Amino acid sequence: MITEETPPTVGATGLSRHIQRLLTRTRAFDARHPWVWDATLTLSWTAAALVDAAGGWRNTARDPSVPVGLVVVLSLALTLPLYWRRRRPMTALAVMACAALVSDASGAFLQAGYLQTIPVFHIALTRPPRALLWSFALILPPLVTGAVRFPQETWDQRVVPILWAYALVALLGIVVRSRRDHTAGLVDRARRLEIERDQEIRLAAAAERTRIAREMHDIIGHNLSVITGLADGGRYAAAKSPERAAQALDAIGTTSRQALDDLRRLLGVLRDDEQEAVRDPQPTLADLDTLLAGVRKAGLAVRLDLRDEPTTQPLAPGAQLTVYRVIQEALTNTLKHAGPSARTTVLLAYSPKQLLVEVVDTGTPTTAEPHRGQGQGLTGMRERAALYDGHVSCGPLPAGGWRVRLRLPLEDSPS
Repeated sequence: MITEETPPTVGATGLSRHIQRLLTRTRAFDARHPWVWDATLTLSWTAAALVDAAGGWRNTARDPSVPVGLVVVLSLALTLPLYWRRRRPMTALAVMACAALVSDASGAFLQAGYLQTIPVFHIALTRPPRALLWSFALILPPLVTGAVRFPQETWDQRVVPILWAYALVALLGIVVRSRRDHTAGLVDRARRLEIERDQEIRLAAAAERTRIAREMHDIIGHNLSVITGLADGGRYAAAKSPERAAQALDAIGTTSRQALDDLRRLLGVLRDDEQEAVRDPQPTLADLDTLLAGVRKAGLAVRLDLRDEPTTQPLAPGAQLTVYRVIQEALTNTLKHAGPSARTTVLLAYSPKQLLVEVVDTGTPTTAEPHRGQGQGLTGMRERAALYDGHVSCGPLPAGGWRVRLRLPLEDSPS
């Protein structure tokens, strides 16, 4: 159903657009003030029926001697119920059918009886299909009565054409109702699609915020941990070996610039102007040596153990980024919690179906192991691994230290 907010049909131009706009405004006004149109229609047909009652009714009457007072009363009974044709069409039709029965039985045969088609149309438009059967049961007795009492015309001439007229009116109401229901269904579907689109946008925005937060955590957290380790080492070396302190400061500067470049690249993709965004490649397993070198400069002893590296089907770039970030986060936690004398082993073991990654550190007895990895780092590792059907587990070792284990299926693309 067209409402006031419904825009004109897309692509309509010229006269059709003005007609559609006029119809839209008319229907909107009728929806706000239905009594205005009901009263106007009723008064118009009442005036026409009373004009016919002044003498024109005798042109079609079978008995012109019917009292004029009765004709006036029947004319009012056939027109005034039209005011309730939309709210109570069956009641209006019942009153009009009774008046039509008296009209045909008396021989007046008022033409206002044809106005019964109006409530029939509204019954087909708003009521269940069974109501049409009751409406035809109300319409048929006046026709049969008039045909029996005044048999000047055959049944084919008197009854059948009028029944066909009522049937066509009912069919028109059904067509309009079907079109209205179809339009309402399309509007409801468009509304639901719009709601689903908004939900998808919100979910995508939340996923993107999560991804950005995870990347910023990995980049800033790791580099700040390395800088902290270098600063602590440089402070102790400054008193005994100024050269070592200068090397620590150089490493701090290099790490800081690298962190700033990574952060600028990450924030650059959020700009409106895509041409200004920096599109450096994401880290892969080939960058592990650089990562471990930076950690070693911070004072953590790290050893890489690579077993059975595949040569035919390497990991997809996204999966390699996942492995890189998990190792980076594990080494960051080691720098924070394992103590200055800890040693770390990074194991990459390939099998025909999966890649096993373990980051094991020796730790210290005084390290608060249960609190390690309880922030955003563990959540980020698990989310990254889940994208590629992987699994991350971590926990303390019986002999002391901490282990982070990643199992990643060897697949070309994420699920």
